[in-house]
Amino acid sequence: MEAQDLSIPTTLRYSVGASQRHSVTEFRSNDGMETIGTRIRAEREAQGISRGELAKFAGIAPTTLSNLELGLSKSSTALHKIAARLGVHTDWLETGRGPKGSDGVPVASFSETETPPGYVRFDLFEGGAGMGAGMVNQDYPEVVKTIEVAEWEVRRKLGYLPKPGRIQIITGRGPSMKPKLEDGDIVWIDTSCDYFDGDDYYLINIGGETQIKMLQKRGDGLYVVSVNTDFPAYRPDPGDVSILGKALIHAGLRKF
Repeated sequence: MEAQDLSIPTTLRYSVGASQRHSVTEFRSNDGMETIGTRIRAEREAQGISRGELAKFAGIAPTTLSNLELGLSKSSTALHKIAARLGVHTDWLETGRGPKGSDGVPVASFSETETPPGYVRFDLFEGGAGMGAGMVNQDYPEVVKTIEVAEWEVRRKLGYLPKPGRIQIITGRGPSMKPKLEDGDIVWIDTSCDYFDGDDYYLINIGGETQIKMLQKRGDGLYVVSVNTDFPAYRPDPGDVSILGKALIHAGLRKF
């Protein structure tokens, strides 16, 4: 069997750590005291971000941001969004104390809802996918909830550019699909395929348990098949299986 390309592509957009930031020229208020406003302005101008761009990202009016930078406002409910765009910790931005940036832990430079041009966002399909006997969704919290992949990489892997929301991600758990899938692999799910579309890998639900399995049509019915031979194939009752999507295991990410 041909080896699958499950390596993490370099085209994934990751957030930027503090070590990659430009140095910041210190700005001081008239009385020489550093404030929330001076810290915001210093970071913003050092990164070449316009006031209008930062205000739009934070969901506030440019005049509101201007008042904050000039010290006419002492704080803002959008401070966490401002900090995210600037790549700094909210506590540092508000108090000037503690670590400014990530120090090894990435700080998001985009909001949770904004995807930059040229990238495609894949969000979490709720619940862990069992690759053993199965597992109840809510008992297995996800490690990765969102990835953003370069459009050209998506086209290379899928052959097309999917509409927003069509492809979702899920973390596979369990040993039954080894070596095709390992415990912890991130699997792309095509949610537009909620029906049997020939022998292939699917995300299915059986008795309230979400699983990634192969579905195979045989002479006496539809079988649920594991790659690992320690888990024998079985034929469930037709009404017991719900197909949630097709598992695009050739396009996933290896082990998180």
